[in-house]
Amino acid sequence: MAGGTYTTQNKIRPGVYINFVSEGKLPGTLGERGTASLALNLDWGAPKKMLTITAGDNTLQTLGYDYTSPQMLLIREALKRAQKLLVYRLNDGTPASVKVEPLTATAKYSGTRGNQLTIVVEANINNEKQFDVTTLLEGTVIDKQTVSAVEQLVSNTYVVFSGKGTPVPTAGAPLAGGTSALATNADHTAYLEQLEALEFQTVGLVSDDASLKSVYAAYIKRLRSNEGKKVQAVVANYPNADHEGVISVKNGVVLSDGTVLDAKQSVAWVTGATAGAAVNASLTYSAYDDAVDVNGKLTHTETESALRKGEFIFTASSDRAVVEQDINTFVSYTPDKARHFAKNRVVRVLDSIANDLKRIFESYFIGKVNNNTDGRSLFRSQCVAYLTDLQNIGAVQNFDAQADISVTAGNEVDSIVVEVNVQPVDSVEKVYMKVKVV
Repeated sequence: MAGGTYTTQNKIRPGVYINFVSEGKLPGTLGERGTASLALNLDWGAPKKMLTITAGDNTLQTLGYDYTSPQMLLIREALKRAQKLLVYRLNDGTPASVKVEPLTATAKYSGTRGNQLTIVVEANINNEKQFDVTTLLEGTVIDKQTVSAVEQLVSNTYVVFSGKGTPVPTAGAPLAGGTSALATNADHTAYLEQLEALEFQTVGLVSDDASLKSVYAAYIKRLRSNEGKKVQAVVANYPNADHEGVISVKNGVVLSDGTVLDAKQSVAWVTGATAGAAVNASLTYSAYDDAVDVNGKLTHTETESALRKGEFIFTASSDRAVVEQDINTFVSYTPDKARHFAKNRVVRVLDSIANDLKRIFESYFIGKVNNNTDGRSLFRSQCVAYLTDLQNIGAVQNFDAQADISVTAGNEVDSIVVEVNVQPVDSVEKVYMKVKVV
């Protein structure tokens, strides 16, 4: 299903084409939010594949480390706010292995994590013709099998067995030779291609590579403008994107256990928090979970300068790190695209309208309803119900079901034109108080 924006009514593919513009001087059902995505260099796991993780999942089997381990830091940070995380292992490498004739044990996945695996072969105490073959990860038993021949061994979550013959006892044969290669920019491109087919709200780039930042920014702009997929990207120190679909994190935080995160690492939390934020909620002055300070504090003047550039920053406040303002990198305001497009809460409302009306149209109308007065009225009633729901939860305001939406026939027999006036609600961020002393 195609989507995006339109200049004239000349589209070829069936789809929903929506333009958002500012009106004059003004600064169905809701779809689910909460899906974020990160592509990471990892030391274990299936390479070049997407894996869905939720908070507290058993990552020991899928990614080689317990969820609470330091290696899972960025995944934990993202899942502090996201409902689920699409994780993609960018890199590959060489799997570790060991040979204890006639048995060969090879790590299931490439990466240095495989070097912490050990195989122990012992004679079975109850049957002298059998042997206990145990797989250990950092000294912890993860698999144990009793066999009389190597070919009877079944590959487990961590090791693939091969060979034929009678096992030879060994007190412990560690696997070795496992390597983790570094990802290339081409690996990121392959990741983004896979991600495009999935449903998500935000994608984060944990990298300082300027060329990759431009790739992610261009990717998001294309999805939003040409594909009708209203999503956002989070990167570090890239305000030049100047686009409502790109958030640029300027500084980092310090966690309660002393872990110091820079802007690049803090991208993970911002990615998850943005995906998990409700359509009627702002992250402005929202506290970074478990953070007690800011890494890279800014002065008042520096803070104002960063905000003017469209940078997402953290500010220290009462032993916490809070979001100074929930903004994106858009700063090139025009009469058709005013300052409110720089506010992420507003963008979430507009994105939800675009994504949800597209979903409603695809699910219930396209190819199923006549393009006549009755059919257009039916679609209009669905749009009114949806926008009324947004107003009821405080996402939009002043919506007039009679005056603010029209559904008319398009230039071609199979097209319709939907025009909606909508006023997103923003959060109170500035209070100007006048106190009269008498």
